Amino acid sequence: MIINTKLERRQRRRRGIRKKIRGTPQRPRLSIYRSLKHIYVQVIDDTTGRTLVSASTLDKELPIEPGQRKVDVSRAVGRLVAQRALAAGISTVAFDRNGFLYHGRVQALAEGARDGGLQF
Repeated sequence: MIINTKLERRQRRRRGIRKKIRGTPQRPRLSIYRSLKHIYVQVIDDTTGRTLVSASTLDKELPIEPGQRKVDVSRAVGRLVAQRALAAGISTVAFDRNGFLYHGRVQALAEGARDGGLQF
């Protein structure tokens, strides 16, 4: 079976990751989605199917200046989601990169969340 498109390759990686990662109330899943312009992150409890905390580059609390690098904005989103998760009583999460490679903006978001106090 030949997998041609980028989307099909990402979805195949995503299925492999999700076989191993499951969010629980004690350790919810930190899920990332990266589009060309923005990055979104959610902390999800898979047992109830509820999103506990979320953040994205579209949040009004995030000070984004014109010309700012996407990697730096992603790191700030990671710190914002960590701050919100700690306020909700969540300190440990399972990192779900959602099939995206751990590089660039995804890596910056993870580092920002760790700097903010979340443990993976």
